[in-house]
Amino acid sequence: MIEVKGLEHSFYVGKKNQRQEVPVLRNINLHIEQGEIVAVAGKSGSGKSTLLNLLSGYIKPVKGEIHLFERNVTNFSETQWAEFRAAHLGFIFQSFQLIPSMTAFQNVELPLVMKGMNEKERKKQVFHILKRVDLEGLEGHYPSELSGGQQQRVSVARALIVNPPIIFADEPTGSLDQETEKSLLQFIKQLNQEEDITFVMITHDEEVAAIADRTIRLTNGTVHAEKEKSL
Repeated sequence: MIEVKGLEHSFYVGKKNQRQEVPVLRNINLHIEQGEIVAVAGKSGSGKSTLLNLLSGYIKPVKGEIHLFERNVTNFSETQWAEFRAAHLGFIFQSFQLIPSMTAFQNVELPLVMKGMNEKERKKQVFHILKRVDLEGLEGHYPSELSGGQQQRVSVARALIVNPPIIFADEPTGSLDQETEKSLLQFIKQLNQEEDITFVMITHDEEVAAIADRTIRLTNGTVHAEKEKSL
């Protein structure tokens, strides 16, 4: 489902005539199967978030290839990536990234509006998914009126609303207390088992890594180790 070949990326610092290359990722090779939960772990600055941004098309690699669903997406245009993300990818962020002026219902509905779905069908799907993430009755609440755990569940519902086969999660429990974190991780595991959704989760939290089938550890921009979950 996800294959990375010889992936490399650098950032550049300094003035135009004195720019210096700062390598972030070096020769990354990965293969992630459908239905896996994969944790990408490593210290701050190890390249975790850069890898996620490359896999989701928000930045282009300096070198290497990215294949999703056996399609080489490395050189997709911004328009192609936007269409691909809308059809195949869901996202969960540490900071939730909800629109504060929109209700929980409207935040979850937004991807369907962008797809051009009619209002009746949108309403049906949004109410269904909010019930599934235990937010029934909170549809009209704004993010500021919800707890951190509830906001993250709105974020999860928004990711799920388009039925994505892959969900990328960047520190999904970083803003949550321990009890809420446990509940969210159980829900992610349930989604994975019941719907075969592939999860790629960036984390430094061992509790998050513990639910993964496999943990990829990055050190200084390279894959330092891969660890299969022991049965």
